[in-house]
Amino acid sequence: MENCGGMDLAATLDCGQAFRWQANGAAWHGIVENRSVTARMEGDALILEGASETDRDFWVHYFALDVDYPALLEKFCSGNKRLAECVRWNPGIRVLRQPFFETLCTFIISQNNNIPRIKAIVERLCTGLGQPLEGGGYGFPSAETLAALEPEDLAFLRAGWRAEYLIDAARRVAGGQIDETALRAMPMENARAVLCTIKGVGPKVADCVLLYSLSFWKAFPMDVWMKKAMCQLFPRGVPVSCRGHEGIAQQFIFDYARHHLPSGQKQKSARKMHAKQSSGN
Repeated sequence: MENCGGMDLAATLDCGQAFRWQANGAAWHGIVENRSVTARMEGDALILEGASETDRDFWVHYFALDVDYPALLEKFCSGNKRLAECVRWNPGIRVLRQPFFETLCTFIISQNNNIPRIKAIVERLCTGLGQPLEGGGYGFPSAETLAALEPEDLAFLRAGWRAEYLIDAARRVAGGQIDETALRAMPMENARAVLCTIKGVGPKVADCVLLYSLSFWKAFPMDVWMKKAMCQLFPRGVPVSCRGHEGIAQQFIFDYARHHLPSGQKQKSARKMHAKQSSGN
């Protein structure tokens, strides 16, 4: 696939928005909607080994290759110097369009969790309940498959209290109370409110689903890092230059903050050191 607009595959697949891609040297292997592929870049071309030509539109949609990122990032950078600094730190990040039910489940799993453990739980979920694929690997289990289970049936995931939330989400999706097509047609605030009726889903998880699956580019997930980033980098709020695409801008802000702002532990240690120095004077 040509003209990927400067996409950085590693930055895109390993930034915390997707959990079924594994690095293999410069390539990445992943399974998306029962499609198993190995992705790599050759210059500005995206090479997908194992993908059929008939799936071209699927992958264009998944990687959001129809979004004019160069023009979008130029708009971000020309409108706000601090946002420009965030974008230029890692300009190849792209926001994916992921399968709805998988995104909902993986971000339920992500709560109070770290990326390696999230990936391990998701892999156990797919291996234990997903459809075996020709050539190896497993698809993500359907809502109907999970809806037929009880939370105790998911003990093998070692996901704790999240199992109950996964079952509730599956039953609501399988039963039609949570409908992807209907959500896409709603105003974003309404879609968020519907997602928040799922047990264990709050505004942050809902916004992740809105952004990473349903292409509500305005959705702006807020976790500890983003609250810190907005407080320190953008105390007046999201820059006007990214209006309508705040969620895409959020990815650049988040990545910049992770690498440039001190961690909570470092800040805590620094405060302790300062306190000791002050008490000794």
